[in-house]
Amino acid sequence: MNWGKVAALALLGSAIAAGGGMWYAQQYGYYEPIDATGPGAALAVATPAGEQPLTLSGFEGIDAVSSPLRWRACATVEAVPADAVPFEDATPLNAPRWFDCFDAPQIGADLADGTARALLSVEDIRPDVDRVLAVYPDGRVFGWHQYVDKTPERGVMD
Repeated sequence: MNWGKVAALALLGSAIAAGGGMWYAQQYGYYEPIDATGPGAALAVATPAGEQPLTLSGFEGIDAVSSPLRWRACATVEAVPADAVPFEDATPLNAPRWFDCFDAPQIGADLADGTARALLSVEDIRPDVDRVLAVYPDGRVFGWHQYVDKTPERGVMD
């Protein structure tokens, strides 16, 4: 075996290890479950009168300190205020595969065809990040954080 083959194998092994580490970090590394009785498990919807808390059951949630967009939640809600503020252009973000209660493609399809409706939960939970809920008529509710660019269009000379 010559040194060229050794170097190629070392590069290939390093690439495989880096790819495996990246996959693990994205799927498992940073996520923590949210305690169903803790403050992170409290959901609300925005109304013209302010935030209205929701009464939930069966809460499951995950979050990560590495990004404000990694928060996901699944629950069942007793009732949603009729005057809840709708959220335009809701786009559910994929959750890790192991968090199987949250199916972003299905939620997105249900929002598109009107099976579910998107509501604003908390505006600016972080700068330019809103908490969005998809609510179904049977009481199922799914939540995620969505980036919303709220800066006005600016020209070069502004």
